[in-house]
Amino acid sequence: MNTLGFIGAGNMATAILGGVLSKGKFSKEEVIISAKTDSTISKVEYKFGVKVTKDNKEVVKKSDIIILAVKPNIYDNVLEEVKEYIDTKKIIIAIAAGKTIKNIEDIIGSDKKIIRIMPNTPALIGEGMTSITPNKNIQEGELKEIEELLNSFGKSQIIEESLIDAVIGVSGSSPAYTYMYIEALADGAVLHGMKREQAYKFAAEAVIGAAKMLLETGAHPGELKDMVCSPSGTTIEAVKVLEEEGFRKAVIKAEDACIKKSKEMSSSK
Repeated sequence: MNTLGFIGAGNMATAILGGVLSKGKFSKEEVIISAKTDSTISKVEYKFGVKVTKDNKEVVKKSDIIILAVKPNIYDNVLEEVKEYIDTKKIIIAIAAGKTIKNIEDIIGSDKKIIRIMPNTPALIGEGMTSITPNKNIQEGELKEIEELLNSFGKSQIIEESLIDAVIGVSGSSPAYTYMYIEALADGAVLHGMKREQAYKFAAEAVIGAAKMLLETGAHPGELKDMVCSPSGTTIEAVKVLEEEGFRKAVIKAEDACIKKSKEMSSSK
């Protein structure tokens, strides 16, 4: 990997940029990023010290790997704008719900190297989870290098493109569900006299700890839940109410709606 370019300088792009720079995957001199406004360009230049531009074509011309991190509604326009500068050696990393590899190949050519990824917002603090889906033109060595790049701001797994909608439901969008859960936990504590700041701390740390226990022990979530539920205790009483109120059903229905929306966005292209 020699040079890295970003088209778009939003939260996800800058999260990735921060990760690759902090882990030394690229030097500041090897990165160029484009943005629409002078204010965004100034912020990125000041924070990261990389080359900046308002010209998307310049990014593609000067980069071996291009991360396309713009909103889905302008994705096709940006690809049309830069496609003549994308050769068969450059790697395009695409971030967008509803934009399939075929959608991108239809614009820039089926002979181009394309990797579709789906990260999530915890990438902002180096704790992201990213799916990786390469097209047929990506070689094994290239895929390994891209994995290393993406692991600089969290963890990643290679998946089939047919599962990307599920990734969006279970990982891409789920931080929002989790924040709602943490907020609700805190509200319950505030109801019984705890200060809100303290309640958020207790709730968030409990969620972090529970997630780490699941990953590090490899135990089934139900088994870990049972460990907390003493006979005739406080926790089983709470679990009983959650079951009565349809907690699991609500989560599954919400995730299902998210996945269906993602599929609709893909099929509408």
